[in-house]
Amino acid sequence: MYPIAVYKKKEPWNKGKLVGQKLALKQKQIWAIRIRLEISGNIRDLALFSLGLDSKLRGCDLVSLRVRDIALGMNIQSRAKIIQQKTGRPVQFEITEQTRAAIKALIQKEALDNSDYLFKSRIKDSPHLSTSQYSRIVDGWINSIGLEGTHYGTHTIRRTKPSLIYKKTKNIRACQLLLGHSKLESTVRYLGIEVDDALEISESIDI
Repeated sequence: MYPIAVYKKKEPWNKGKLVGQKLALKQKQIWAIRIRLEISGNIRDLALFSLGLDSKLRGCDLVSLRVRDIALGMNIQSRAKIIQQKTGRPVQFEITEQTRAAIKALIQKEALDNSDYLFKSRIKDSPHLSTSQYSRIVDGWINSIGLEGTHYGTHTIRRTKPSLIYKKTKNIRACQLLLGHSKLESTVRYLGIEVDDALEISESIDI
């Protein structure tokens, strides 16, 4: 008789985990993180956080930015344009005054040249921050202001400004362009707009 193999039932990968879109930050949460980074003198993280919000880039595109992508010498541009790694499509983004100041401080502190990566890794074999390093850094920001980490992630940084723009203007086309999506439906799903709008309508009805 051959032994009968007994296979343990494999549990779903998402059992006990919260899945779905990560939450965007609110204005007061943005300022709470920014103030903590300023007080601690963490120049790199302040530039990373600020540029992450402004650029609305995926983590892979954000961490691989070079100085020349956003600056001419010490002159930080107010707008920049890159080709997205995931889609191969160009996307433009604004760089606000406070973000430009943070980036300029980083370039001066690290003595970066135009060809240098903006966010260098402290790991010897890596020329710039990896996406996993970026993810851990974002987790640190979230934990520092007492938020539940499972609800937030790197896409929180990417989604925050478009979410605030949509709530203020209801201009989904603008959000699509800013996120570099080829289809409007992708932006609707990404921002969870249909659900948010439905809830707002429901909350406005008293019965």
